[in-house]
Amino acid sequence: MQIKEIDIDKIKVYENNPRINDKAVKYVANSIKKFGFLVPIVIDKDNIIVCGHTRYLASKELNLKTVPCVRAEDLNQSQIKAFRIADNKVHEKSSWNNDLLKEELTQLQDFGFNLEELGFLDFELDYIFGEESDIDSLFAEHENKENKKEKKVICPECGHEFAL
Repeated sequence: MQIKEIDIDKIKVYENNPRINDKAVKYVANSIKKFGFLVPIVIDKDNIIVCGHTRYLASKELNLKTVPCVRAEDLNQSQIKAFRIADNKVHEKSSWNNDLLKEELTQLQDFGFNLEELGFLDFELDYIFGEESDIDSLFAEHENKENKKEKKVICPECGHEFAL
């Protein structure tokens, strides 16, 4: 595997990327700022992203000129499509050992690290640190709040904007 620095303007997003990663971009950008660019973007022979759309968007946000890339030269089109989906899906099969996670997060706090920069929400941290006991109801409550946020809609006929 060879990692090459590629001009970010030569990299193209995969237009049919089924993963919506907008909410993760700021966390990935923060990670790149703090730790460096440690996981390269995977691209195909035409510089289209196979895996790493969020890292690409974070790099654009950080105004990086080049990014480390690995070219998936040995994969055919169907393998690239399958790998693109598998790379995003398989992490969902993992879970946390909450006792070990709490221990690791406590140590990070002791070092003065802001845990929210890791992408944890306040209610998740409350649960991990034992301030709440029912994670399922916490997630449901959080989802309800997210779903109740005002959404703006523009009428295609008259152009009037209104809130739902």
